[in-house]
Amino acid sequence: MSWLAKIGWRRSGPGLVVAASLVWIALRLGAEDPEIALMLGEPWEDMRQRSSASIGPAVSGNYWGTVPKSDARLRFIDPQYGFMSPPARFFMIRYKDMRVADLSLSPQVEPLLLDDTLKVVLDLQEQWRKAGWEPIRVASNPPFADTPEWRARLRNVNRGGTSYWRASDKYQVMLVVGRFKDDRRPTEERYLMTLQLAAPWGPP
Repeated sequence: MSWLAKIGWRRSGPGLVVAASLVWIALRLGAEDPEIALMLGEPWEDMRQRSSASIGPAVSGNYWGTVPKSDARLRFIDPQYGFMSPPARFFMIRYKDMRVADLSLSPQVEPLLLDDTLKVVLDLQEQWRKAGWEPIRVASNPPFADTPEWRARLRNVNRGGTSYWRASDKYQVMLVVGRFKDDRRPTEERYLMTLQLAAPWGPP
């Protein structure tokens, strides 16, 4: 006997519709990715309470970092410069004086093929552009693009690519992409990305 029959809906058309709707809603809710929602400089506990991903408390008097207890996406909630990342398996958030200081994450849950990597990279860059971030150090580190030249550069295990973006005098991101030898898929070209977000550092 099915679970629908056990609750008396075997022959009820409307009941089946209701049951299907409830299952669909449950699946939708369960499919939502946990997120870390934060701003740099805010109290650590504010970030913890706002985020749907679980993360441990800060330790007073330390500059240290901790990681979420599950895969999680970043939702950077600055009202002007905010953006969203895909779910990340590696995600390190650092704190100082009980406040969010900076972070590093790899916006993926596994090494990706080049096409998929470029989709993530170009989406992040487009979010930054629309929010008013500007690329910096473009002479040596231009923004990523889906071009034959960029694809050749990324396929070169000795090169890879880096792009820097700055939001006025408030924030800076560094996005790095490189080839990765995935032992589970030794015949495939796979890639890893790393994103760092902090207060501006170095020359613009």
